[in-house]
Amino acid sequence: MMGTNIGEMKQLNEFLIPFVGLKLGKHQFEFQINKKFFESFDYDEFESCDIKVNVVLEKKSNMLELNFKHKGTVYVPCDTTGEMFDQPVKGKLRLVVQFGDAFNNDNDELLILPHGEHQIDLSQVIYEMIVLSIPFKRVHPGIKDGTLKSAALDKLNELRVKETKKERKKKIRTAMGQIKTTING
Repeated sequence: MMGTNIGEMKQLNEFLIPFVGLKLGKHQFEFQINKKFFESFDYDEFESCDIKVNVVLEKKSNMLELNFKHKGTVYVPCDTTGEMFDQPVKGKLRLVVQFGDAFNNDNDELLILPHGEHQIDLSQVIYEMIVLSIPFKRVHPGIKDGTLKSAALDKLNELRVKETKKERKKKIRTAMGQIKTTING
């Protein structure tokens, strides 16, 4: 966590799970994620968010199994119109934690913690899981169901209709040319 200031570290402390003190078996954790969480990662791709993350940590004698699940919304601009809307996001992730000589997070589904480690920081895993669940193309639901009214959308529809009329005229001309060729042929 080099480079983070004390305030940010404090905010992320809630994601440090001291598994050493936990009994064998399943343990549930719940986190409410907001924009401040993403600011600590210098991520600002949306205006705000409201995401609930559930984590089930199963402690076994020689490893940990974590199952992450998230669901919520991110407030983003529509790629087509620029209108702001709540984009639904959800996802799941399974992570196995084993212990070894050195820290290793090269594998998305397996994390190696050094022997003697007594806690796990879930913030990076939660961050990546949520960011990867945000659709690449963000389309306002009002475009799909026809309820969105905006100047940008009106202009796009107007241009699309004109383009369709031009295409239709071109097809008619092509067909007429083929008929003339056939008749005169």
